[in-house]
Amino acid sequence: MTEAPDLAELERRAAERGPEFGAGAHIVCDNLVRIYKTDGIEVVALQGLDLLVDAGELIAIVGASGSGKSTLLNILSGLDVPTAGVARVAGADLLTMTARERLRFRREQVGFIWQQTARNLLPYLTAAQNVELPMRFAGRRRRDRAVRAAELLGMLGVGDCADRRPAELSGGQQQRVAIAVAVANEPHVVLADEPTGELDTATAGEVFGALRRVNAEFGTTTVVVTHDAQVSERVDRTARIRDGRTSSEVRRRDEADGTRTSEEYALLDRAGRVQLPMGFTEPLGMRDRVRLALETDHVGVWPDRPEADEAAENGGADE
Repeated sequence: MTEAPDLAELERRAAERGPEFGAGAHIVCDNLVRIYKTDGIEVVALQGLDLLVDAGELIAIVGASGSGKSTLLNILSGLDVPTAGVARVAGADLLTMTARERLRFRREQVGFIWQQTARNLLPYLTAAQNVELPMRFAGRRRRDRAVRAAELLGMLGVGDCADRRPAELSGGQQQRVAIAVAVANEPHVVLADEPTGELDTATAGEVFGALRRVNAEFGTTTVVVTHDAQVSERVDRTARIRDGRTSSEVRRRDEADGTRTSEEYALLDRAGRVQLPMGFTEPLGMRDRVRLALETDHVGVWPDRPEADEAAENGGADE
């Protein structure tokens, strides 16, 4: 069980950052904490997570099971309430919302896509009716609902499925209809929790292509939680969560010669903490502590191996 963080200390550090932290970002998570209590036991799902996402960005979130990915998505969608810290989406403060404000936020500001295809659509409605439903709740006119539903289904390649019910659709078709439902009310943000998790590789590619098209054509900020390398490697930024914190990220860019390059970064929080990726620490046997050296333009990090140093100084006499 992870030890609960000092909430007062987290709040103090968040206050030190000042109101300008994350200014201009569409999604701001600052020292975000979520603690669940079950049978008298505290479980820390998020423990001081930091994340900034720009407007119109398409970002993937990855991490091991239990790292806090789905908890983060539930908070950003308004389905869950953070314990402490800062969580803002499109200017809305998710920590201080009333129940009524939270309901309106979920209806108008965010679209959500679940992994389970059956969870996204009502089985007794057609594809078109499913897409129209959130617009109906928002009070849009019947004709406007029908026109937008037809446009969205056509754009996502399932226009010929408009009169079919979910049971008559393939898994990939259901997920593309679910994307249309998610963006029906023109939300600021689309959140997808393992949207390709139940699909084969080819179908997963089609569904992710639909997400990319929505992101490109509407400029909708899109956050995708995924285990699918095909998805995480096709976005410009992939953030990794480990033990309830953002630990590292990979940034990708297209070069002038047509190649695509990527670079991995460890994230440094305001307390100076860094989580080194396991892919770097495990091959070098880095555990418990590491040695540091401040150079003119970088910080050196080495495994803590005093016995190896002594052996080297003694000319290998111990071997």
